[in-house]
Amino acid sequence: MDCGKPLAKGGKAEGLSGGGSTPSKVAAVGGRLNGHPEPPEWPAQQKAATQWQEERTRSAEDNQLSLPSLETAYSAILKGLGEDPERQGLRKTPWRAATAMQFFTKGYQEKISDILNDAIFDEDHDEMVIVKDIDMFSMCEHHLVPFIGKVHIGYLPEKRLLGLSKLARIVEIYSRRLQVQERLTKQIAKAITEALQPAGVGVVIEATHMCMVMRGVQKMNSKTVTSTMLGVFREDPKTREEFLTLIRN
Repeated sequence: MDCGKPLAKGGKAEGLSGGGSTPSKVAAVGGRLNGHPEPPEWPAQQKAATQWQEERTRSAEDNQLSLPSLETAYSAILKGLGEDPERQGLRKTPWRAATAMQFFTKGYQEKISDILNDAIFDEDHDEMVIVKDIDMFSMCEHHLVPFIGKVHIGYLPEKRLLGLSKLARIVEIYSRRLQVQERLTKQIAKAITEALQPAGVGVVIEATHMCMVMRGVQKMNSKTVTSTMLGVFREDPKTREEFLTLIRN
């Protein structure tokens, strides 16, 4: 998370810090920032549905072609750190690191439409659907270190349902890219909105960022919380509160 950039739309920050085991939290949730009115509402449900159908930007063949250059780059990094890439323990490290990074970013090899097109069902159901505590692993695009946490998703269907496992797959595709948590939260919500056209979508992510734990301020108990609320989740306080209550319990 880049603390030098403004918060996402409708966001506010809450900082709690202290000594010992007292956790510190940073939150970007619906509301006002420093007393200023929110920006105009993002009309997700009225926009043309294009993002979730975008073509993949990397293929398995691309991985094979780029692997040698990635190995060379990691070997140069080891040398720059004062290490000898030829010593026994490091001989295969450039290759291991290159293939690991390709796996960490395998979301570039997938597109949402591949997993959603055969998993949207017509059903006479208009009550809230929630899948919570979805494990999430992503890479901070600013420092190339992980951030790890949980994703909670809820939507209010308009007679169309999405296979439950596909919600986790959407999280996997977008999180396995170079990311910032704020954008990841919105991408997940927007993909569900564009694919299903539900009455509303809510997404909350709670994550620990290694760029805050292992470097910089080194706050071991810090946690970042971001949310995106679309449709009735944004417009109706009761619907939003029901969603937030259910994911907390």
